Amino acid sequence: MVTLLTILVVIGMFATLATLFVGMAGMVRGSEDTHRANALMRWRVTIQGVTLVLFALLLYVSRG
Repeated sequence: MVTLLTILVVIGMFATLATLFVGMAGMVRGSEDTHRANALMRWRVTIQGVTLVLFALLLYVSRG
């Protein structure tokens, strides 16, 4: 269980980072598609939240 949660946390961290970079790259290019930029940032926040919940669960499971 600890191994699975660790893998999911790492995947979540990389997914958050990838979403952040894609959103930033769109802003740097000066893309006028604000809907896409907002959607990417919402996705980033959601993925980051899920990753934090998984990390808290990992800490809880590994403590016991």
